[in-house]
Amino acid sequence: MEEVLRMLPDSLRVKLKNLSWKDIEQMEEIRLRVGRPIEYVGGGASWFISGQGGGTRRAEEALTFTKEEGMQLLSRLSHHSVYMMEEEMRRGYITVQGGHRVGLSGKVVLENGRVKLIRDVTSFNIRFAREKRGVADGVLPLLVEGGQLKNTLVISPPQCGKTTLLRDLARQISYGSKEMAGKKVSIVDERSEIAGCVAGVPQKDVGPRTDVLDACPKAEGMMMMIRSMSPEVLITDEIGRPEDGYALEEAIHAGITVIASVHGRDLKDIMRRPTLSRILQAGVFQRYLVLSRRPKVGTVAGVYNEHFTECRR
Repeated sequence: MEEVLRMLPDSLRVKLKNLSWKDIEQMEEIRLRVGRPIEYVGGGASWFISGQGGGTRRAEEALTFTKEEGMQLLSRLSHHSVYMMEEEMRRGYITVQGGHRVGLSGKVVLENGRVKLIRDVTSFNIRFAREKRGVADGVLPLLVEGGQLKNTLVISPPQCGKTTLLRDLARQISYGSKEMAGKKVSIVDERSEIAGCVAGVPQKDVGPRTDVLDACPKAEGMMMMIRSMSPEVLITDEIGRPEDGYALEEAIHAGITVIASVHGRDLKDIMRRPTLSRILQAGVFQRYLVLSRRPKVGTVAGVYNEHFTECRR
């Protein structure tokens, strides 16, 4: 939280200072929209910040995020040089110290039909990257058989802890566990979420034998890692395009174990998507791990083998 507070304009920090410690601990996002109420999301609920400094469900009671605060925040995020952050702004987000990510929206500037940058930024979504060591403790043994780590697909709706789980899996696989010796891990982190790199340096503990390719498209990044870093395990987030599937198959054919994630509610959900059904039918994965928010974020709803039969836990 300290990293986030330091980058906020002074006036905005004042608006947040009266929130309870419980509110801050549960906070997953702060959503700031120019001229509209300040919202924060956490614990499965959405709240506005009231004039008294606490939470309220009533927008008319909430404090407003001003245009001046938006300009100050963007200036701080870009270190007072929006030009230097052009590539990050083209992607629609900026990763800041601590691995936290700030999503941006506003007026888009096009160049040759492609997004060049976002100008007149009017919405900010500050997403907290919380490191939860040990969340993979009960999961990793289910992904190992005979000392061999299995190719695994993590299936999860948004904000159910899949990135947090991938991060801890990378850490444990890199360090080694009682199930297996430590392995060389390569992370292709297209959205800078798993390792939370700033200037290429991971802000989160992803293990001593881990290399990270930050802000690179997944399919291209996987092929780069295969050629250059000789990984034993390749980890990436949110696959879905046809080229992602081909790159995963290429990695597996090279003898590399892959762990990836995908947005979805369950196995049936992802089987209905043409780009993913081909990967499943090809038998690329030997484990399917389904996450849920119930009864809490990160709950393992099911673990299945390559025959889509549930594994014992």
